[in-house]
Amino acid sequence: MAALLGLLVACGVPLCPFAIVTGHPCPGCGLTRATLALAHGHVAEALRFHPLAPVMAPLVLAAIAYNAAIYVKDGRIAATESVQGVWVTRLGAALAVLMVAVWVARFLGAFGGPVPV
Repeated sequence: MAALLGLLVACGVPLCPFAIVTGHPCPGCGLTRATLALAHGHVAEALRFHPLAPVMAPLVLAAIAYNAAIYVKDGRIAATESVQGVWVTRLGAALAVLMVAVWVARFLGAFGGPVPV
């Protein structure tokens, strides 16, 4: 499976379902590359890939770590059942609105324009 994935990437095939269907980058396009750049300490490069990477990457990593801890502790996969409340919903909605706003702004040329698919 990893070899097939590597071959697709090497051939320039987009892996994002949104990009495959529409031919355009999705709101999260560039986040994986930005997160890898952050992991290597290249903040400026990460911001070029996606300006929300310094916000989204730690949140996603924290969610993964939390889910892993709940799984080890309780044997449950659905750790989000224990994280409910108005603040979680509002944070999720705010992040979604921010992602779409950045996506639209990038189509209009802001933040370096659309990320190549």
